[in-house]
Amino acid sequence: MVKAVYREVLTVGITTGVVLLTQDRPFPWSLWAAVGASLLLPVRLRWPWLASLLCIPAVAGGLGWAPALVAQFRLGRKEKSIPVQFFWVGSLTVAAIAPVLLTETIPLGSLLLATAFAFGLAGAPTALGALVTTRKELTQSLYETRRARAAELEAQETSARAAERARIAREIHDAVGHHATLIAVESAALAATASDPAVRETALRLRSLAKESLSEMRAALGLLNSDTSYASLQELVDRARVAGVSVTLSETGDSVLSPAVSRALFRVVQEALTNVTKHAPGAAVAVTVDRSSPVRVSVVNGPGDLPSLGDGGGAGLHGLSERVRLAGGTLTTSYRADGGFAVSAVLPPGKSKVDGQDSTFGGGARSSANA
Repeated sequence: MVKAVYREVLTVGITTGVVLLTQDRPFPWSLWAAVGASLLLPVRLRWPWLASLLCIPAVAGGLGWAPALVAQFRLGRKEKSIPVQFFWVGSLTVAAIAPVLLTETIPLGSLLLATAFAFGLAGAPTALGALVTTRKELTQSLYETRRARAAELEAQETSARAAERARIAREIHDAVGHHATLIAVESAALAATASDPAVRETALRLRSLAKESLSEMRAALGLLNSDTSYASLQELVDRARVAGVSVTLSETGDSVLSPAVSRALFRVVQEALTNVTKHAPGAAVAVTVDRSSPVRVSVVNGPGDLPSLGDGGGAGLHGLSERVRLAGGTLTTSYRADGGFAVSAVLPPGKSKVDGQDSTFGGGARSSANA
């Protein structure tokens, strides 16, 4: 705004100064007509045609070319109609030649030359303004074309990546799913033929885990509908107990979690219990879940009393951290002074983008965490 004011003050000042410095004043009213046209130049910003109209008497007086050049440039910038542009150029040309015809007798050749000069003087700034506007519009059009092209290429790349991910997902499903199905079938056969109740129970549990693993793999790969149900935290803890982990579960709060946040919450507990089983066998584990706002979950284990079963080279916590981050939360892991380990996450309410879904926390029941 300040720059625009300075620009207008400078424009009016320069044109008025040029008019005042002109010594030849053909008519008594020439000076005042030209000064008035210069002082009223700011109206061209709103009505370019009005500024050109005010410059006609000034040009007829012989001193109005300075403000007329400015007015015609603005007219060329804003007026899209070429006939209208020619009308105002012609009007200024007539205004410049008419006084000469009325007051002097000049040869035809000189008259034609003067007319051409006046037409060129009025037409040049008009054409320049039109060219500046055309260049700006072409630049904007080129920018929009490039942006549209970039968006199209990005869409094509996204589509190609999605198709490749779908292909890889189905390959993984076909390969891993085949083996998981065989495990489930052979476990069922073992349960049917085994005479030992403990073996039968273990075989049935193995069959159930194989089927659940297959369902979770299909859901993770996007091969099932979004309403697929998953085990609750209590069922997850019960399975860990059956596997020999001493674990307690404490749940508070009654908010209904979005599928994405619920899935992230389930994965935090699942990954933490898996790590305890691998790296701290025999350790006592405390799982605490608060389904308030924000949602908080912590899994704390003491030192294990059996040799570690893992090699320490997994990347489960890194992937878990990314899943929690996409759900809008943060994951914290730390070693404890007693030799144990703690995993905690905070999942704030709001929109999340895990698994390509946007969802928010609701209110209500406590739930079967979706994984």
